Amino acid sequence: EELALLEKLLGLPKGNKYGVQGERKVPILQTNSSSGLTGLITIAAHLVKKAKKDQLLGSSAEEKAVVQQWLEYRVTRVDGCSSKEDTRIILKDLNIHLEDKVYLAGNIFTLADILMYYGLHHVMVDLTVQEKEEYLNVSRWFNHIQHYPGVRQHLSNVIFIKNRLYTNAH
Repeated sequence: EELALLEKLLGLPKGNKYGVQGERKVPILQTNSSSGLTGLITIAAHLVKKAKKDQLLGSSAEEKAVVQQWLEYRVTRVDGCSSKEDTRIILKDLNIHLEDKVYLAGNIFTLADILMYYGLHHVMVDLTVQEKEEYLNVSRWFNHIQHYPGVRQHLSNVIFIKNRLYTNAH
C-alpha cells in the first residue's frame, strides 16, 4: 500500500504489480525483467528515479548518505519494531535527531521523510496527547509532513494540539 501511495505522490501512472515475499512480507515489484525488484528502499528509489524526482534522494553526496541512512533505519528499526519499548526508543531517537532539523536529512524534504511518515503513521495515530507532547520534535515533523502536498492521501489526519497544554510554570 505504501508503494502505491508513493507512486501516486510522485505522479506515476498506476499499474505496477506489487507482491510480498516471505514471512517478513518484503515488497516485490514485478518488472519486465524476469526477477523483478525486491525491498521497500530499492523499489521506492526506483520509483523516484522513474518519476525523475532524484532530488528526493538528496543532492550532495552527504545528503544522499543521510537519506540512505534514514531509509535503512526505517526498514531495520521501524519495520522491525515489535514492542512498546522498541517504539519508545525509536521515537526518542527521532526526537533527538529532529531537535534542530525541519526534515530527517536537514533542510530538504526527501524520500526518507515520506517513508518514515508512512512507517510511523500507525504509531502516531495511537499516541496520547501527553505522548505527543513528550516527543514534541517528532510531532512537529510528523504534522509538517502530513500536510505536505500529496503525502497523506487517504491516511487519517493525526491531530496535534497547537497550544502547549502544560507549561513548566507551577
